Amino acid sequence: MSLKEKFKGTGIAIVTPFDENREIDWPAFEQLIEYWIQGNADYLVVLGTTGESATIHGKDKQAVFSFVCDKVKGRLPLMAGIGGNDTKEVTASLREFNLTGYDAILSVSPYYNKPNQEGIFRHYQAISEASPLPVMIYNVPGRTGMNVSAETQLRIAHECKNVFATKEASGNFEQINQILKYKPESFMVVSGDDPITLPMMALGADGVISVVANAFPSRFSEMVRLCLKGNFSEAARIHFQFTDIITTLFAEGSPAGIKAYLSEMGLCKKYCRLPVWEVSDSLLRKIKSLLKEYQNAELNAAN
Repeated sequence: MSLKEKFKGTGIAIVTPFDENREIDWPAFEQLIEYWIQGNADYLVVLGTTGESATIHGKDKQAVFSFVCDKVKGRLPLMAGIGGNDTKEVTASLREFNLTGYDAILSVSPYYNKPNQEGIFRHYQAISEASPLPVMIYNVPGRTGMNVSAETQLRIAHECKNVFATKEASGNFEQINQILKYKPESFMVVSGDDPITLPMMALGADGVISVVANAFPSRFSEMVRLCLKGNFSEAARIHFQFTDIITTLFAEGSPAGIKAYLSEMGLCKKYCRLPVWEVSDSLLRKIKSLLKEYQNAELNAAN
């Protein structure tokens, strides 16, 4: 299977479930993995932002990588989140982690340091050379504080042969248009924002790495597959089912929102690691209401 076949469609930026002590809840993790696989996701992204990678380190990080690989058992492609704002540390991590069973790396652009575009290019150039697996750029300026411009992403795409894709979460359609228009033919563009997945795919994006699909893998994956088939009118009906839900996911920080949904669904507990905290009572009431509304609509459609 080619890289494009492996990473086309719906990837889930999976959560890392915690218990009341904020330790990894391995039984819940196994339950979630089966839920995502049965929900027809196309691949899983392990220890991205939604997986709370910022607060999982060293042996715990390796334990998560190994656990997911062991439980998936080759049933889905896997992508490992390995990024940071110290290029030397990131490249060392790429060499040190045991990534057996993984197919690619997702590497977020450097945060906090606010490097210029040349620094960002050289960061990815170093990662491209060091990585034992193909690399996907992750551009999310709302979190990193620095946009990876269309010009820089295209330069990376053309010059860094081990970088095969970008997860583009700038929300800037002028930038998205430029990347889609001038990228190499084999270079993949993936939505990093659930609410703009449909319009990005209408322009030619290859899919999404999704947060909402943690809780609704089957239905959201169905929307993405309809987009891939060019059936955007049917896809839009599903898209609008999720617009209000997606808003609540990020209203008080992620992954607190998606963990609230998963908790209400009985799939894992709501707990996050500090400084991320659980959603407020008022937002939780809204989440419960939206979840009930969604479930009732699905039940009515089935009948």
